Amino acid sequence: MIGVFDSGFGGLTVHHALIRALPEHDFVYLGDNNNAPYGTRLPLDVLNLTCAGLERLFAEGCTLVIVACNTASVVTLRWIQQQWLPHRAGQDGIKRNAIGVVVPTIEAATGVAWNDAPALPGRAGQTPRTIGIFATPRTVETGVYPFEIGKRRPDIRVIQQPCPQLAAAIEQGAAAAEIGEMVKKYADEFRLRLGGEKLDSVILGCTHYPLIADVFAGELPDVPIIHQPAATARALVPYLERHPEHGAGKSGRRRFLSTGYAKDALPLIEKFWGGKIEFRQA
Repeated sequence: MIGVFDSGFGGLTVHHALIRALPEHDFVYLGDNNNAPYGTRLPLDVLNLTCAGLERLFAEGCTLVIVACNTASVVTLRWIQQQWLPHRAGQDGIKRNAIGVVVPTIEAATGVAWNDAPALPGRAGQTPRTIGIFATPRTVETGVYPFEIGKRRPDIRVIQQPCPQLAAAIEQGAAAAEIGEMVKKYADEFRLRLGGEKLDSVILGCTHYPLIADVFAGELPDVPIIHQPAATARALVPYLERHPEHGAGKSGRRRFLSTGYAKDALPLIEKFWGGKIEFRQA
C-alpha cells in the first residue's frame, strides 16, 4: 500500500498522476483539510501535522508515503527521513520511507539527476534560462528551489513569487472570479520581478495550483509549465523498481481519507478528477 499525503486537496493532482503511471498499485490518500493550508503555518506546526499524517497512513498499512505538499516537503522531509523514520523503525522494526515532490521537480527543471555532479557553468549546450516559481510564502521563504536549482545549473536564474492565501482559496472552494483576480495579482507582481526578461518556464510550486493551471496559463500565455505531478510520477516508477518492498498490494485499490473539508471545493476537485470521490473521515 502506497500513501499520498497533503495538507488538503492539492495532493490529488499528484495522486492522479501516480495512479495513471501505476494503475495496478494500491493507494490511500490522506488530506489534512481540517488544518489546511500549511503554507502560512509555523515550521514546527507543519512538522507536527506532517508526522501525524504519516502516522495515520502507517496505520493504514503504508510503508511508503509520497508527501504531495511542497511546504511539508521543504520544511519537514529531511528531518523526517534522517531522524524520525529511523527512530520509528527502531520501535517496531518496520522500514518505512517518505519522499516528496521537490526532488523530482528540480530534476525536471534542471535536467540533472539529484545525485549527479552539478553541471558546470558555460557547459556546451547550456543556454542561460529563467524559471519562475509560484509557491506558498513558507516554501518561498525556505529558498530551497533557487538553492538546489542553482547548485545543479548555475546558468538558470530563479525568480520566486509568493502567493498568500491562494491555496486556502482553492481549498475552500472560492469562486472562479475571486481565484482569477488573485492569480492576476500574483502574476502582475511576478512580471515586475521579472523586469522584462524572457521567461523560459514556470513551476507551480504548490500542488493545489495545478487544479487551476488553466488560470495560470491564461496569465502567462506561451510559457511552458513544469508539472510537478507528472515529474513525481516519473520518479516513483524507477524508485519502486529499486525498492520493491514498498510496492506491496497490486489490486488497484483506492481509498480517500480526510480530516474534514469544505464541500464547496468538491465541484472543482471532481471536475479535475473526472468523477466522484468518496472521502472517509480520518
